[in-house]
Amino acid sequence: MAIASCSTAVEVPPEQGQVTDPAAAVANANLPTGTVVSVGDGDTLRMDYQGQSVTVRFACIDAPETSQTPWGPAATERLRQLIPRGSTIQFREADTDRYGRMVAEVYVGGQNMNLQMVREGHAVVYTQFLRSCPETEDLLLEAEAQASQQRLNFWNQPNPVMPWDYRRSNRSSATPESAAA
Repeated sequence: MAIASCSTAVEVPPEQGQVTDPAAAVANANLPTGTVVSVGDGDTLRMDYQGQSVTVRFACIDAPETSQTPWGPAATERLRQLIPRGSTIQFREADTDRYGRMVAEVYVGGQNMNLQMVREGHAVVYTQFLRSCPETEDLLLEAEAQASQQRLNFWNQPNPVMPWDYRRSNRSSATPESAAA
């Protein structure tokens, strides 16, 4: 980690046992803040931002659908634990999706929650949209590989059905909102 002082960077070794997270540097870049109003599922929340209610879809990841039991409800519950109602979050807006939702990387206390959900096996990398997260792309892929290898949560099943495949196979009976989550 580099600490800048009078335009001089000094390399400071991490404390013993401390995990360094390059994604945290993004959170320290004066990002806008919002207050969590609710968590919709494992990759979606609503926040109050400048007096407006804004739906945020987590960039570059995809969590199991709530009907993908038990993985979807577990992902939703975990995100609620990580970011309870009333929490202050920072975000880096990456895009707006076809449903008008903000697509963003979400940070709490300097930690990237998108990455955290993948690390814990509650979400997978959404490779189709990975270009939206250039600073964390490699970290996300590495985290997913480790979660899969360790068979964490979603990965603890014989043949995991990716959320996008699940949505596609259920599209005929799904509403537009549930098909997009």
